[in-house]
Amino acid sequence: MIQVEGLDGRTAIVTGAGRGIGQRIAEVLAGNGARVAALDLEAPDHAGILGIACDVSDEAAVENAFGDVERDLGAVSVLVLNAGIFPIVPFEETTRELWDRTMAINLTGAFLCARRALPAMREAGYGRIVGMGSSAGKAGGARSVAAYAASKAGLMTLMKSIAQEYAAHGITANALAPTLIDTPMIANTRDLVSRIPVGRFGTVDEVASLVAFLCSSHAGYITGEVTDINGGFLID
Repeated sequence: MIQVEGLDGRTAIVTGAGRGIGQRIAEVLAGNGARVAALDLEAPDHAGILGIACDVSDEAAVENAFGDVERDLGAVSVLVLNAGIFPIVPFEETTRELWDRTMAINLTGAFLCARRALPAMREAGYGRIVGMGSSAGKAGGARSVAAYAASKAGLMTLMKSIAQEYAAHGITANALAPTLIDTPMIANTRDLVSRIPVGRFGTVDEVASLVAFLCSSHAGYITGEVTDINGGFLID
């Protein structure tokens, strides 16, 4: 596990942390000394991590979750926006309901969590926010993922807007643009491995290590960036 500086004693929230990438991010942050709350639709049960049930698309649920974290762990200074869904549906078959649900979870949920976290970060003069984007948000996706791609493009741009507005307050905001990380979410896209120049899928450890770095004191001069982690799948 990567070891970084500047996380010890800080309170971190990771959304979508029930399994996969989010779970591993929560574990790596905790392993670096952070007090971590893992949010998901059902409260995650990870050793040494506070699990909280939260639908990030529900403003009241977000408020309640942050209140619980602040009461039990302290003011939040690290926020990882990982919650998301990945529908693969042809464009003409994408219903308004599916479009709205994808935006609500992938983009509006990130907005609600970031908006709730930023006042305390600004007051403390320190904060780290990392949004989980996607190469689909840059290139449109290799499958029929219009709603997903649009939501991730919005999330990555949201991080840039926050970065510019809050940099003077000691807060950084960055995004990752991963592609084909080996989790159950990519079950329907495993045939794309032949298009990855390094010849394999990425691992949750590789993503979590990059997130930990961006949340650490080492990355204080990095903000407003979208960092690719894709094995060369998209080089732009």
